[in-house]
Amino acid sequence: MKADFFLHKINEMGIQTIVGVPDSTLKQLCDEIQLDAGKNFRHYVTANEGAAVALASGEYLATDRPCCVYLQNSGIGNIINPVASITNREVYGIPMLFVIGWRGEPGKKDEPQHVYQGKITCKLLEVMDIPYSVIDSETTNEELDTILANADSHLSNEMQYALVVKKDTFEKGSSFTWDNGYALVREQALKTILEEVYEDSYLISTTGKISRELYEQSNQLFGSHERLFMCVGGMGHASMIAYGMAQADKTKKIVCIDGDGALMMHMGSLAFIAKQAPENYLHIVINNASHESVGAMPTGFSGQTYAQIAKACGYPHVTTVYTKEDLKAALQKAKKMQKLSFIEVMVSLDSRKDLGRPLESARENRIQFMNTCINQYKGDFK
Repeated sequence: MKADFFLHKINEMGIQTIVGVPDSTLKQLCDEIQLDAGKNFRHYVTANEGAAVALASGEYLATDRPCCVYLQNSGIGNIINPVASITNREVYGIPMLFVIGWRGEPGKKDEPQHVYQGKITCKLLEVMDIPYSVIDSETTNEELDTILANADSHLSNEMQYALVVKKDTFEKGSSFTWDNGYALVREQALKTILEEVYEDSYLISTTGKISRELYEQSNQLFGSHERLFMCVGGMGHASMIAYGMAQADKTKKIVCIDGDGALMMHMGSLAFIAKQAPENYLHIVINNASHESVGAMPTGFSGQTYAQIAKACGYPHVTTVYTKEDLKAALQKAKKMQKLSFIEVMVSLDSRKDLGRPLESARENRIQFMNTCINQYKGDFK
């Protein structure tokens, strides 16, 4: 299915606004939305999927036109509250069309964080009283017309409707490309961070390529990754996992390696962490102004920095760096200060095409990490 054909069809339904959070399964569609550049649609990339539902609700209140909300199925958790307490027909009855990328589809090989979510995707929609259709590469134009006509009837009846999109549903077309203007390569920055903090700290890393690159780099530099906990799912929650560790054992130095898109998704954690001010916590944000791990679409905060936000929240030591040399100096200064610190690292969109993935399961990573950081921990891989 051509992505531009799909967009034309939902435009015929009267949809003029598309809002959401990017997903790799929907990459061809996301590229086409970006290439549209306001010709047929208004487009917004929100902080999280729940915020997308709220924006779509406001658009409907002002125009009487439903919006299209796109997301990865992992984001269903973020939409449950606004759907159940705002948009459902038993509350306000605000219609919208969901386009959901189906990661972890049963019977298909995928990453560990997607397996369980893939199993329950359709069940969650059923529990939330959202009718849905599954589309894939075999869905014909005629079948799509029938599905969208059904969706339109539900939208007209003040309901939501979901299209669950399997991998490779959309044909590869023209790719959306851009340059954020930053020179430091993320993998170089992560290597510098590991060289400075790995051997005397415990690292919590966010989902996506940041964790994958840290995994490879720590293995190359130190022959292991036992001090690295890779938060492969739960986008936006790495900083609070790191805080949980920092407050539970103040003798350990905890380093959170966050992403800009992940930080934006649950930015309230900044205020909470700053208020608690753990002295053994170093918060590093790798900022490439994009959701790079799922196709490099710019975030809704693209081109801005988080440093002043962290400072306003109360982080006592805040800095933004653009070079490897400045990053090294900032890390050394933060270690000497022994107080809550925030380092924002501005990096390019570059990443290796041959970047690997962890060989261990998520559970094995957790057990290995706990074996390293807890004396006499008895966890094993059984």
